[in-house]
Amino acid sequence: MTWAQKVLADKSGRSRVEAGEFVVARPDAFMMHDIFAADVLGLLEETGIGSLDDAERVSVVFDHMVPAPSEHAARHQQKARILARKYGIEHVYDVGRGICHQVMVEEGRVHQGDLVVATDSHTTTYGAVGAASAGIGSTEMAYALATGTLWFKVPESVEVWLEGHLAPGVAGKDLILALMTLIGSDVAQNRSLEFHGPGSRALELADRMTICNMGVEMGAKFAVFPPPSASDRMGPYAARYTVDLATLEPMVALPHHVENVAPVREHAGIAINQVFIGSCTNGRLKDLREAASVLRGKSIAAGVRLIVTPASREVYLDALREGIVEDLIEAGAIVEGPGCGPCFGGHLGLLAPGERCLGTHNRNFQGRMGSLQAEIYLGSPMTAAATALTGVLTDPRVRTEAEREVAR
Repeated sequence: MTWAQKVLADKSGRSRVEAGEFVVARPDAFMMHDIFAADVLGLLEETGIGSLDDAERVSVVFDHMVPAPSEHAARHQQKARILARKYGIEHVYDVGRGICHQVMVEEGRVHQGDLVVATDSHTTTYGAVGAASAGIGSTEMAYALATGTLWFKVPESVEVWLEGHLAPGVAGKDLILALMTLIGSDVAQNRSLEFHGPGSRALELADRMTICNMGVEMGAKFAVFPPPSASDRMGPYAARYTVDLATLEPMVALPHHVENVAPVREHAGIAINQVFIGSCTNGRLKDLREAASVLRGKSIAAGVRLIVTPASREVYLDALREGIVEDLIEAGAIVEGPGCGPCFGGHLGLLAPGERCLGTHNRNFQGRMGSLQAEIYLGSPMTAAATALTGVLTDPRVRTEAEREVAR
């Protein structure tokens, strides 16, 4: 079986499952964030369900509308806190702790071989630690919390075999964007996207989280890095692809779709008004460290706004201790607290008509960050930092080579 099939078999009490089968499985972890927690728990209350099947497996994270930007958001969060207490949910991570997917990994709420569901589409992120994880709707979550189970259609799987190592100036974000051009969203639709090979073992956790996070943008049900011991004998796969990491270059997703991807060098020079580094996709310490390495000792271009949101309190503290936050602020960045804010257009950093933003987040749909007449581009933290310095879309490798020439 593929890794996703092995996990579903295990969680449904079966020795084997086949693609296309429907199974009733028992997830190991459930997560809700502040946008949906009150609605889900409120639905249980309205239907007279007085307790959860297992509150210990449930986490609630306040990360999207934080700190509350309106009275409506504040009331919604207040209701979520009250209901979480009523239902005995102890694993509540309130405003400032961090973005849900980062927090779940940091707190050890997800593990290799787990089956995880959450009210957020980017729940595929946990595939970075070997979990089969997927986003579900509010009514599905209410049912799952009440019964402890949920039905799944066993997916077909797509294998991506990785060779080599990433070159300087290239990150995990560039790999997943490159896969958009190689695979697209049709092949991976409702399938498990599984990464194997020596290249997969060479990737750091931060890059694996970025890749799995954006697997859902390719339509994948699960995106996962199985444990190395399981990398050689798995299948059957509906499709197989091989990628040499050493051949990748900085990539950018152009407006208004994540699949509209091209090398940065082919579109270098496009004027950018705002740069955003953060989100559940690229707000980890490695991401901030790479951005700071580009920005250190320099200043962002006149007329450019650079917004940075660490993915969690722990990331923020580590970045402070390393001097990364100081480097970012001295370069001209606005460093906000941990949260989702700019990524989904909830608050912080909305765009005016005609403005362009290059962000490290996961979606660039029209109107996502404010005006329908604005444009969103997606790239790696290094591409974002290099662009902030020049004010135009910039390949981070170009700056590196130019600086080497100056040093010579």
